[in-house]
Amino acid sequence: MPAKFVDTNIVIYMLSQDEVKREIALTILSCNPVMSIQVLSETANTMRRKLGFDPTTVATVINRLSGSCSYLQPLTLATLQSAIDITRRYGFSHYDSLIIAAALQTDCRVLYSEDMQHNQVIDDRLTIINPFL
Repeated sequence: MPAKFVDTNIVIYMLSQDEVKREIALTILSCNPVMSIQVLSETANTMRRKLGFDPTTVATVINRLSGSCSYLQPLTLATLQSAIDITRRYGFSHYDSLIIAAALQTDCRVLYSEDMQHNQVIDDRLTIINPFL
């Protein structure tokens, strides 16, 4: 079965007060999706700056997430170059393009994200799915 990649917003919803979205996020995360270092970094930043978690809790969550994903994609020069090309071709923001590039590099077929166009197909092989619709 092709791997599935998660965007940061899916990870953040595991901490949500919205029980429906939290359950959906936890279900997706329980399937050991692929993530990137960018997703972990954005999660840590959101937990500290927007949600007010202390550094110890942030570290615990990041360690748990990194241990539960099937693969953790690093950010490389090739990822950056691919992201720039994706921005040029599709018009995504730089950071969304980095997520898409990482998902493509890991041969994922699905990218779960609330922030991008639901059912959009990138390069005829990666479908963006908003699981909250």
